This record gives sequence, structure tokens and C-alpha cells, in this order.
Amino acid sequence: MTRRGRLLAYGVVGLAAELAWTGARGRVRTSPWMFPVYAIAQFAAEPLHDRIRRRRVTARACAYAVAFTAFEYASGRALRALRREAPWDYAHARWNVDGLIRADYVPVWGAAGLLYERVHDMLTP
Repeated sequence: MTRRGRLLAYGVVGLAAELAWTGARGRVRTSPWMFPVYAIAQFAAEPLHDRIRRRRVTARACAYAVAFTAFEYASGRALRALRREAPWDYAHARWNVDGLIRADYVPVWGAAGLLYERVHDMLTP
């Protein structure tokens, strides 16, 4: 699949996962800004996946947790600079950093990375 097609697929999968996640937590919500965040994050993670695909699952999950948490923080800062706010605000959470990331979500990002491996493998030969 082309790069553009993969970006589109990653954005759609990310939005669907977010809607499922927020829905399971009692309030279905997202923002149009999340589409490019998810699309770019996973597209940028493709080389990481290719490099670590033979490692143990726990090592891969840790790598994705670090990468996606860093991307969430960086994209949140960029969106705040651009729009004066990020589409998400974790300021209410106990273990937040600048309201942009949550320490308790690090394992969630690790699991998401493992799921995105399968998506990446389906989209690339």
C-alpha cells in the first residue's frame, strides 16, 4: 500500500481506537486534530517496528510505550503552540506531565503499539 494509503489507514484505526477507548470510559469523544496525530505517529513508528520485530513482546511493548508517549507529548506541545490548546487535557489526572501525557497510560500505548504492528504488517508486503 502507498504511503498515503497507510497514513489514511493509521488515522482511521487511531480514531476508531480512541472512540472505543473513550466510549468504554463513559464518554465517546475525539477531535479532527487526532486523525493526523494518529496517522503520523504510527507512520513514524514503522521503522521502529521493522527494527524490533524479532524482539520479545515485552521489549517491543516498552519501545512503543516510550515512542508513543513521547509523540503524544510533542504533538500536544505543537498543537498548543498552534492552537493554544491540545485536543486532550490530562491536567485533572494524578500522574500527568503538563496535562499532555499520563504515566498511567504508558502501558496503554505499549499495547497500542503491539496492535499497530498487525496493522502495519497487513498494509505492507
